[in-house]
Amino acid sequence: MTRVAILGAGSWGTALALTLSKKGVPAVLCARRREIARRLREEGENPDYLPGFTLPPELEVTSDISVAAGCEVLLFVVPSHGLRNVAEQIKQVTVDRGVLPKALISAAKGLENETLLTMTQVLEEIFPEGFSSRLAVLSGPSFAFEVARSLPTAVSLACTDSTLCTRLQELFSTPFFRVYSTSDVMGVQMGGAIKNVMAIASGISDGMGFGTNTRAALITRGLAEMSRLGVRMGANPLTFTGLAGLGDLVLTCTGDLSRNRQVGLRLGGGEGIDSILSSMNMVAEGVKTSKALYQLSLRHGEEMPITAQVYKVLYEGMEPEDAVRELLVRPLKQEFNGMAAGCFAG
Repeated sequence: MTRVAILGAGSWGTALALTLSKKGVPAVLCARRREIARRLREEGENPDYLPGFTLPPELEVTSDISVAAGCEVLLFVVPSHGLRNVAEQIKQVTVDRGVLPKALISAAKGLENETLLTMTQVLEEIFPEGFSSRLAVLSGPSFAFEVARSLPTAVSLACTDSTLCTRLQELFSTPFFRVYSTSDVMGVQMGGAIKNVMAIASGISDGMGFGTNTRAALITRGLAEMSRLGVRMGANPLTFTGLAGLGDLVLTCTGDLSRNRQVGLRLGGGEGIDSILSSMNMVAEGVKTSKALYQLSLRHGEEMPITAQVYKVLYEGMEPEDAVRELLVRPLKQEFNGMAAGCFAG
């Protein structure tokens, strides 16, 4: 597998394209619109999403999605709410024409709002039966700006096919971008989705002027919510102690490059969500994910109090002060339900 199509020319897609190009992997960066691709080619960088980083001449940039037919590995780096549409187009220019990609990798960190499905579950619905073993997930603590600067980064890559997982691990690994492999596709996806909601909560707390004690509590109890729901959905509890769980959670809840944390900071400062979103040119996945995650917790009967309060602030107009008060007056509980990993109490 040598040619990779990066589907999505946002900051993360561009950073991954740069990483592969620096390694000498033939790659094509596919933007969603023709004018975006033209601008990237003419200016030699991505001025809207990742300015200051020169796109190497060997990196092909296009808006023609049919290029996927000439690539063995397809990397979906689009917002979660747009993945289904892009995947359906990809299927039309590949599978429907007899071209079978060797790997489909999701780098989106979210859930589909309408169906509450993870990204690989969406791909399973679109692509033929038997493609499950070709699906993989790339996630972990990785700000695009730092990856583009070649700063040391470690992430997780999940795939149920151990041979394919190893090949993809080798494909993406570089001296500054270290990839760890795992078979826990569900766990890696749930970690990547839930941490964005917790980052909004952490940002709200910091925006209201609460201290580092509060932030530490939110991160820890956020990990508990992540673990409980993830395990209920079939994930390995140990995944949430690793890069795709705790690692990404800490980064997103504390790093100022986090768009979700920035949303929370502004909410905590008194700004309304509509005003915040209208001023952003990049997607904060946690806003949409909080709605799907709240509904998913109800479906599975899992108590997720932080998720519930973020949902109420974003979608029911609850004031952040009231959300904090509701969290603090909940009945007192034990921290753990038993001794098994992942058995956090609500």
